[in-house]
Amino acid sequence: MRRYFIYLGYDGRNFCGWQVQPNGVTVQGSIEEALSVLTRKPVQIVGAGRTDAGVHARLVVAHFDWEEPIGDLAFLVEKLNRLLPKDIAIYKIVPVVADAHARFDALSRTYRYYVSSRKDPFNYAWVYWVPAHLDFEAMNAACEVLFEYIDFTSFSKLHTDVKTNNCRIQYARWEREEDIWVFTIRADRFLRNMVRAIVGTLLEVGRGRLTIAGFRKVIEAKNRCKAGMSVPGHALFLEDIAYPEHLFKV
Repeated sequence: MRRYFIYLGYDGRNFCGWQVQPNGVTVQGSIEEALSVLTRKPVQIVGAGRTDAGVHARLVVAHFDWEEPIGDLAFLVEKLNRLLPKDIAIYKIVPVVADAHARFDALSRTYRYYVSSRKDPFNYAWVYWVPAHLDFEAMNAACEVLFEYIDFTSFSKLHTDVKTNNCRIQYARWEREEDIWVFTIRADRFLRNMVRAIVGTLLEVGRGRLTIAGFRKVIEAKNRCKAGMSVPGHALFLEDIAYPEHLFKV
């Protein structure tokens, strides 16, 4: 049995998220169906994470197993891209060691969230329009507080099935790109809805409704009800996933 990593990206607008659901089109389901058509056998893939409905990925990784070595991986990528909808693009498929796991072996994941105070009909589908003045210096000061904690229960969706709410945030900052402000956050793992809840709470800081001390208290409360709203998913992108090099030494 051989294991492979699939590198891909997708526009999430027309999907009910990543994970297969009984009544809805999903990214995982679309790829599994295409692989099964090409290989003429059922194929299951395991993704590095589960993006919600409407969330995008510039780069995400999944793994699958096949009984024997696949001779021409570039040709398989080409055939998959012809079969898949325009919303999904396969970048490459690479062999990995037999026990490599797309989810559990990831060293870090990077997300970006896009915000603008200027209404623009040409980026409305991918940028969250906030018609208000935001204090991004204060928001970046609040970002520094994130590095002091590992328990982010206050930013987690309720009633999830994870064993721990601990995450180690490695980078978090707002940076301006022309008329758009981009929040980049990287961590070893993320909780369900975590990035959108953090952004929603940082926006409360930017509006002057929450102080830096108040932001700290939100984290320490370990209570989702104390944090801000979850911002819409259409402006959230999974940007990158990092893995240890030894997984690719096959």
